[in-house]
Amino acid sequence: MVLYSTPYSSTCLHFLDGLSWSLVFPCYWLLDRLLASCVPTSLEKRQRSQDPCSFLTLCVLISVPLYLLLFLASLPFALLGFIIWAPLQAVRQPYLYTYRRPDKSEQCQAGPGGAGTGEWRPQGRSFCFCSANVCLLPDSLARFNNLSNTHRRALEVGKRIRNGASRPQIKIYIDSPTNTSISAASFSSLATGFRRTSSLDQRPDQTHTTNGPAETEVEPVTECPVHPPGVADCPAHPSSGVQGSGECPIHHDDAPADCPLHATNNSSDCPVHTSGEAADCPMHSPGGQSVPAQHDCHMREEEKQHRVSADCPLHTSGVQISISAPEPDPQEEDAAETGNHQEAGGDTGSMTASRESLARYHACDGGIGISSNNTLSHVPRTSIFKRPGRKRRHGDETFDHEVSAFFPANLDFMALQEVFDHGSTSRLRRQLHRYFPYVLSDVGRYGWRGCCSRFKFLNSGLLLASRYPILDARFECYPNGRGEDALAAKGALFAKVHVGTSHQEQRVVGYITCTHLHAIEGDAAVRCEQLDLLLQWGAEFRHSSCQSPEGEKVLEDLVAFDVILGDLNFDNCSSEDKLEQQHALFTQYKDPCRLGPGEDKPWALGTLLDPSGLYDEDASSPESLQKVMENEDGRKEYLVFPPSKNQCPGGSQKGRKIPLKGNGRRIDYILYSDEGLQPDWKLDIEEFSFVTQLAGLTDHLSVAARLAVSTGEEEP
Repeated sequence: MVLYSTPYSSTCLHFLDGLSWSLVFPCYWLLDRLLASCVPTSLEKRQRSQDPCSFLTLCVLISVPLYLLLFLASLPFALLGFIIWAPLQAVRQPYLYTYRRPDKSEQCQAGPGGAGTGEWRPQGRSFCFCSANVCLLPDSLARFNNLSNTHRRALEVGKRIRNGASRPQIKIYIDSPTNTSISAASFSSLATGFRRTSSLDQRPDQTHTTNGPAETEVEPVTECPVHPPGVADCPAHPSSGVQGSGECPIHHDDAPADCPLHATNNSSDCPVHTSGEAADCPMHSPGGQSVPAQHDCHMREEEKQHRVSADCPLHTSGVQISISAPEPDPQEEDAAETGNHQEAGGDTGSMTASRESLARYHACDGGIGISSNNTLSHVPRTSIFKRPGRKRRHGDETFDHEVSAFFPANLDFMALQEVFDHGSTSRLRRQLHRYFPYVLSDVGRYGWRGCCSRFKFLNSGLLLASRYPILDARFECYPNGRGEDALAAKGALFAKVHVGTSHQEQRVVGYITCTHLHAIEGDAAVRCEQLDLLLQWGAEFRHSSCQSPEGEKVLEDLVAFDVILGDLNFDNCSSEDKLEQQHALFTQYKDPCRLGPGEDKPWALGTLLDPSGLYDEDASSPESLQKVMENEDGRKEYLVFPPSKNQCPGGSQKGRKIPLKGNGRRIDYILYSDEGLQPDWKLDIEEFSFVTQLAGLTDHLSVAARLAVSTGEEEP
């Protein structure tokens, strides 16, 4: 199993490729700029209409003749370079595998063997997958999707993915059947429950984690844990300047002086309730006398005779909090590249941040139509109680689903489509390598090669980033592309990843397939044929990758998961896509958003955005697009829906009054199969997300899912 770490096998071929591209590139760049000048985006049209004599209009009038003249002058050199470049593509490798060695902190966090390839836990693990179509075409072609500045967008896409995935993971679990929200009062007794976890940790047991000190420093409580913000006469803490003298009923005898819960005077009144109220208040004994401090916290003793109110603001109600945050990258980019790292009132030294504060962060980096949302603000941990999360379950659903403004924390695998532009690929790869050690990029072949009978001007556009070592990879090109789709080497990228080692020294592996199907509407037969090839190639890859070298006896690999990620270019509600909806793919793989052929689950959203609204204020930032996607009217305004007989093909959907079916065209998929796993192993989905963090950078929503692999064993 050999992974190709260089495009060519010899230095001479490398030199010839570089020489040929240096001759071709000037002509390619000038042609791209010439066409881009003639295809403005809606944002540029708006700017020109507001100021017809603007500098932008003047630049276009001057640059177009100049680009044309230089393009004609560079054609002879480009022709010479093309003659050298085209034959080289016959011996070019089908992908480029790159690896960034993790630093010491990442090695300590991941365990021996790399990122997360330590000993396989008997109870299993969970893995997070994400797929996104980023539309990184050459700038002139991207403008037909109302997008521009491809290189700048590539850099910003990488930043947002990296920072979204590396943000702290905050999990809140509540045992109480009556108290389903988190209040600030819980923080005083939960401070010792914080622990740093990895993305592979399972849901913690429903008991408080108080074994030893927390690994991360706990900031002091900055808000009163009894009353909501804004109340001036709270009885639980003294007014400014008053010195307390009583014993704290929560802490021990050595209670800190700044505890907001202990009495502040010699009065026997309860510091929480008013005089004469709540005889069974756990803060005082019957009669209103305060309870002296005990060695064990009075609030945590389940055997106390006093009845505890279900809604007491001082009782923990079985709440547990788990916070995980990847170690910071010591080799962070300079401020000019990464943007601002501070927010007013934020603490950049803290590795935790509330979902609310993260969603509020928004700044502009000066690019046209591109807003920077790549840097996270950090605030004290107490703010995580300000608002409940947006995750929800629908009916009898067994997993959480949400519309999120951020990529899932501790993302393990990222599959991207339409990463066509060569310069953009390099910029994006550098950004992703700051979080993902292993990347497969530059996938596919150019020119004439094998089954790809037509000349390929673009590669497949596929990219796969992983936190786990990649053991084997293969690319296959679809041979039946038509029209403009035939100009790109669309196909399927198969990868085998190493996710752990069992007690018997068996490798635990997973299979990932990244693909992008034919895009032209009405070519259902072409897509069905490609799906047939996808299943066939996948079975062949799994069979060949598990074969041991001749003469060697090795233990059989244990398969943890088999996942397909990508843009399939058909949805589950359009009448024109009935053939694809009934394909055998959906009998072998499960779609978390699907009820059956032609019917999605009520909460499932379309992932294809209406290009005409990409620069609207309501959809140009992750936070605003998240709000739009959570609103039915907003979805009708900014998502592409199945074509209607009453609608002109290709027309804008904004402002139309015709009935719409479903929640938009969902053409980006995450499919998983539990076939081929060990007999007692089980693969279940834990959560599914529609991600808006790439708002303004692409015309697709990203999709993410977390899968849990259970082995049926118990922790020893």
